[in-house]
Amino acid sequence: MPRNSKTIYIIDDDEMFADCIELAIKKDIENLEIKKFKNALDAMNCLDKLPSLIFLDILLPGADGFTFLNELTSYPDTAKIPVVLVTSLSLPETDLSIYGIKGILNKETMKPSEVTDYVHRLVK
Repeated sequence: MPRNSKTIYIIDDDEMFADCIELAIKKDIENLEIKKFKNALDAMNCLDKLPSLIFLDILLPGADGFTFLNELTSYPDTAKIPVVLVTSLSLPETDLSIYGIKGILNKETMKPSEVTDYVHRLVK
């Protein structure tokens, strides 16, 4: 599957929070396509063109974020997509290394600049 270097996925069932992430990115960075999904299954079904970065909530309806990560890492081409978790859960990054997680943003304390820092660093 081709990698679309201009696309970012935001997978979060909280529409307002997903909108905040999108706004932070669009305010700072131009020429990016942002696709938002309310659940993991819809995002998996859209991986015909691989995004450059995924912001992923863990607590989702139906298949949760860990189910999505298991599916994502089971294929060589999708396993290379950088993922940043966006969650209120307390998760130690060391336990998530098997998923190739590039970072964790805490929903309760994160700042827009933290979102754009990940985009600048990970979107090539």
